[in-house]
Amino acid sequence: MKTARSVVISMRLPPESGKRLKRMAAHHGWTPSDASARLVEEGLRRQEFAFIDFRDSAVGRQAYSQGSSLAVWEVAMLLRSYGNDTAAVAKHLCWPEIKVQAAQNYARAFPEEIEQALGENDAVDFESLKRMLPQAVQFTAKRPARR
Repeated sequence: MKTARSVVISMRLPPESGKRLKRMAAHHGWTPSDASARLVEEGLRRQEFAFIDFRDSAVGRQAYSQGSSLAVWEVAMLLRSYGNDTAAVAKHLCWPEIKVQAAQNYARAFPEEIEQALGENDAVDFESLKRMLPQAVQFTAKRPARR
């Protein structure tokens, strides 16, 4: 959610909201101004895109499909693997197709955000995962024998 230029808009908050904003900013290492700009942008995106929410994750704030544990980039990854077939992805996830379409709409509107997340995901291989999680075990699923 970076912008090359910005506009200054002044606002007044109730004291308790100001405290909460400052706590959130401190938690993320942001200034209160950065936190408020991010919250406004996320609110605008929520209003413009159905079934989209924003949450903290291990890699920072991300767009998620509402009511699920999947980030939008994960739905985009599934869409790619299914040749952008929203019906097939909806069936795979047991979701209504409109929810998959909503994630696709968001991904199309913010391709740099989605591509960055997909790139970070692709950069993690089993060896780097094993360094973070020494107990990790790799397995290969076997297809059942045909009868």
